[in-house]
Amino acid sequence: MRLTNHSRMDAVQAPVIPLVGDLIRQNPGTISLGQGVVFYPPPQEAIASISAFLSEAENHKYQAVGGIALLKEAIIEKLSRDNRMEIEGDHTVVVTAGSNMGFINALLAITNPGSEIILPTPYYFNHEMAITMASCTPVLVPTDSDYQLQPEAIKAAITPKTKAVVTISPNNPTGVIYRELDLREVNEICREQGLYHISDEAYEYFTYEGAQHVSPGSFPGSAGHTISLYSLSKAYGFASWRIGYLVIPQHLLEAVRKIQDTILICPPVISQYAAIGALKVGKSYCLQYLQEITVVRQFLLDSLGAIASIVKIVPSQGAFYFFLKVNRPVSDWELVKKLVKEYQIAVIPGTTFGMTEGCYLRIAYGALLPATALTGIERLVTGLKAILL
Repeated sequence: MRLTNHSRMDAVQAPVIPLVGDLIRQNPGTISLGQGVVFYPPPQEAIASISAFLSEAENHKYQAVGGIALLKEAIIEKLSRDNRMEIEGDHTVVVTAGSNMGFINALLAITNPGSEIILPTPYYFNHEMAITMASCTPVLVPTDSDYQLQPEAIKAAITPKTKAVVTISPNNPTGVIYRELDLREVNEICREQGLYHISDEAYEYFTYEGAQHVSPGSFPGSAGHTISLYSLSKAYGFASWRIGYLVIPQHLLEAVRKIQDTILICPPVISQYAAIGALKVGKSYCLQYLQEITVVRQFLLDSLGAIASIVKIVPSQGAFYFFLKVNRPVSDWELVKKLVKEYQIAVIPGTTFGMTEGCYLRIAYGALLPATALTGIERLVTGLKAILL
């Protein structure tokens, strides 16, 4: 038998962050407005909680597949307080190694090869990649000119193969917070059609200008068909610690336990202890840093507004992203390469988010302290003007 390197992975796009990371390493001194992380470290309470982990010898052995009891209790309290979700009856919590793992767990639990998953575009690239890896089909439904959901278009895209509709709010890559009315309509469409509503809420605390985040899992009657994804990576500076959780209908628990036991056995217990410490501090930890992020956000808005003839920016009130449309017929990848090589500033091309018509760029503004971010934004504007005008 001859071995071949062809597999289902051939259809999966290459992860963009490592590709841009290679460009950055090849061009020392480049400032990155690419990767979606925050500039601040984990809270001291999280780090202190690791001592409790180390003091118990049993913690170095495998623990519960779905997360340790102390952390699940803290999560249930947080969901009640911050998301108006009461975990009882049809709901249950599963701790995961990050929100991406929560997504693949949910996907494998609800689909068969050939199933369809509706993704509003622009989509989060890891979601599209996971759907393709699972031998399922992403069905792309455009958002409107302001990157808001179009529930009627979503409804029209449903077929007998459809299993779920995915929403991300606050959104990656656009930063848009979806209107509550639209989220309610999508959730109700899913209920009527016997579909799951997968709601990714990793950026729940990153809101500006008085905007409010809403969790579809809090809507009356949503518990049996809503899957909610959460992460500590952003709000608590936990990106490399790989800890998150999902809220699923009770009837999916057995399937999710099978998946997680096979892939992971149990979430990293040291990170679970750190998460307990972080949740004791709560969202106030993230909110204390929002003022610095807001300064960078406003400078970015003002700077890009000054070159409105060459880029269109849809003001958004969430996460820490803007999604630019370039008003010139250029390749997004070629533009990204030129910006890195000639102006030492990195952003992410829009094609990786499913935007294949026209040129788009995602700008992430949460990873840098204001002084460094302002330098990066100045480089970006200078580069865009020089290349595009």
